[in-house]
Amino acid sequence: MSNPQQLRYSKEHEWLSGAEEGVSTVGITEHAANALGDVVYVQLPEVGATVAAGETCGELESTKSVSDLYSPVDGEIAEINEDVVNDPSLVNSAPFEGGWLFKVKISGEPGELLSADEYAAFITG
Repeated sequence: MSNPQQLRYSKEHEWLSGAEEGVSTVGITEHAANALGDVVYVQLPEVGATVAAGETCGELESTKSVSDLYSPVDGEIAEINEDVVNDPSLVNSAPFEGGWLFKVKISGEPGELLSADEYAAFITG
């Protein structure tokens, strides 16, 4: 399992891309997708909604369980991935590419996010 070096990671297993024009992309990590099992339903925040770092902003339902989705940063939802809403299995098959969840216009500085190496150490305990 390889975590892309250019991303930052939360301890709740979300990833965050570097900001382009103040907007970053958010998804869940491959580790989280594997732990969830087959994702069958995705509930994402609405475009225009305000999210806060570490706060619940949606949920992912799999054949095993329902898990909360957390925002890794403070900001406003700029876009959601309709492809994932229509085909939740993208979260499992391409968590770092087509399985992204939402884009957020960040307000303030991102909080305590981990590098790829720090996240790898975190998930291996």
